Amino acid sequence: DVQLVESGGGLVQAGGSLRLSCATSGFTFDDYNIGWFRQAPGKEREPVAAVSRGGSATYYSDSVQGRFTISRDNAKNTVFLQMNSLKPEDTAVYYCAARRGPTNWGRGTNYDYWGQGTQVTVSS
Repeated sequence: DVQLVESGGGLVQAGGSLRLSCATSGFTFDDYNIGWFRQAPGKEREPVAAVSRGGSATYYSDSVQGRFTISRDNAKNTVFLQMNSLKPEDTAVYYCAARRGPTNWGRGTNYDYWGQGTQVTVSS
């Protein structure tokens, strides 16, 4: 079975940092681009960041550019999201997702597999 399991979420004060992990199994990790999305209460899901199959290309939304860093370890089938300088508006459930095609990284419907999410709460 395909599995994407997020971890590392929690409660942090504004200005703090968290590192999310997405451990995957059940598919050929090296063949998939991986993205992070988030959804805050009452809001639509939005793209956060993505990384290409080999890790050479990364993409970020304007709201996290310069604060978040996405990376992957293909030997461990895991993707990371380092989140620094967190703001209250970063509060959301964060999801990782896997996409085989080289299509628009920010469109959630392009992704084939999704995790269950991890809660990130940033207090002011």
